[in-house]
Amino acid sequence: MSTASPAARRPLSSTPILRTALVWGGIVTVVLLVAGGVVGFLVAGGGGLASALSGVAVSAIFLAVTAASILIANRWFGDPLYVPIFFGIVLGGWLLKLVLFIVAIVILRGQGWVDPVVFYVALVVSVVASLAVDVVVLLRMRVPSASDVTLPTDPDEGDRRG
Repeated sequence: MSTASPAARRPLSSTPILRTALVWGGIVTVVLLVAGGVVGFLVAGGGGLASALSGVAVSAIFLAVTAASILIANRWFGDPLYVPIFFGIVLGGWLLKLVLFIVAIVILRGQGWVDPVVFYVALVVSVVASLAVDVVVLLRMRVPSASDVTLPTDPDEGDRRG
């Protein structure tokens, strides 16, 4: 039997925000894959197409890892070890991104089909678009200033002073 209070079993207020950001980020990524692929092909042929698709994909994967790791870590909310579990998972996600980045750069660096300018532009545009999605999602979400808090006189919890 779980020792967590009913309030601790409710989803955190950040969960819908992160899910919405991931969904909209996925939609923007698909749009950028199509647009970047077309522009890359028009600018540099097949290599430009592959470079644009690679740049957008690398950006999307790296930006999604942080939000996904926070969503995964939030599953332990209410557990006495929530804070160390949370930071362990998020730090693990960042370390995974660092290793994946090094591997991606080593693999892509020596490829003849990579157009560095198209790859770079696609990567930067994708990062900026993802950040814009995050800002729009955060500005549109309504989260109270004191979210995820149970007050001692909460009617759902009862008065605990007596």
